[in-house]
Amino acid sequence: MICRVCDGNKLEKVLDLGNQPWCNHFLKPEEVGTEPTYPLRVVYCHDCSTTQLDYTVKKEIMFGDHTYLSGVTKSLSSHFKSVADEIDAIVPHNNRKKTVLDIGSNDGTQLKHFQALGYEVLGVESSKTTAKIAMDDNVPTLNAFFNLETAKNIGKKFDVINAAGVFFHLEELHSVTEGIRESLEPDGTFMVQFLYMKKIVENLAFDQIYHEHLLYYNLKNIEVLLNRHGLEMFDCKLTPIHGGSMIGYVTHKGKKPKTQRYLEACASENAAKSNDITTYHEFAKRVENMKKRDIAYLDQKKKEGKTIFGMGAPVKGNTLLNYFGVGKKHLDCLVEKNTLRKGLISPGMHLPVLIESELTTTPDVYYVLAWNFKKEILANNKHLIDKGVEFYFPVDAEAA
Repeated sequence: MICRVCDGNKLEKVLDLGNQPWCNHFLKPEEVGTEPTYPLRVVYCHDCSTTQLDYTVKKEIMFGDHTYLSGVTKSLSSHFKSVADEIDAIVPHNNRKKTVLDIGSNDGTQLKHFQALGYEVLGVESSKTTAKIAMDDNVPTLNAFFNLETAKNIGKKFDVINAAGVFFHLEELHSVTEGIRESLEPDGTFMVQFLYMKKIVENLAFDQIYHEHLLYYNLKNIEVLLNRHGLEMFDCKLTPIHGGSMIGYVTHKGKKPKTQRYLEACASENAAKSNDITTYHEFAKRVENMKKRDIAYLDQKKKEGKTIFGMGAPVKGNTLLNYFGVGKKHLDCLVEKNTLRKGLISPGMHLPVLIESELTTTPDVYYVLAWNFKKEILANNKHLIDKGVEFYFPVDAEAA
């Protein structure tokens, strides 16, 4: 294997989470036990410091159709609104309708906020189900994988290009990045929103490592990628969404000076040794200790005769459940808002997914897999907390 970012060949394994099923492959009852598994290993590039997976599950398997929806949580929609408002403030006004392209546009939640600001919008979404939801909701969406060829077929340039939570998914990384350069107006801004590896390590959020996430970016290594394609980041902003996501503001190389905020964020990375391999070796040890802690906690609760439900059925939750070996011995089910997962069963641990609004019983403990929405979950369930239901967060990004 060569590095996905810089083509270097000095790669070292830093975390092995074993063979796991593709975590978004929620199963129909008749599929249980037939799901394939794939290696889930993180390697570190000694040339550009990018952490990445050394095995690729084909994009057609993972993104041709799936059940993730952006619009399910208020927190994410509110985040997308603030993103649209912030980028709109720096878009040049050229006496024409402003344009935005959203790569991996999902159900159109982000683009609706741009529509409200008067933009001409276009989404590119590979998942048939979610693309149809967006189109049925009057959000123009192309059901395709974005890459250089797709960019040329679209044949126009955009004031804003957005990629929220998709830039670390890319099997065709360089073709996509070149397609972005091709599609960006000379004075346009590409907004790349990505899980920030510095925060993943600090929060011990190892569950955000799964087959869809091929790459794990810090500012240092994403800049190597952008520079290869004539782009560069000039500003950035750390947001709390998903436990710590970075929004990078990118344009054509040499067009804008780097902001003080960006320079300070890079300095913070260096001070924390976020790009050093020793940090990742320590991370792997902390993950092992977390596994022991959580298994001990769940075993104790079962010994006390407590019923435990999983709160949420996020994709990342399956990384944690499968690596920890947390299945029916500990949890009765996973409780989810997203009705597309109704009646499905989690891959690997085979826990049934129940819809929150249809529950007829309450557990003693919720083991919260959707920990990144902690504030929303605690606010929505105050009545249960008042009754003594315990909410346990295996990852506590706020504490970190």
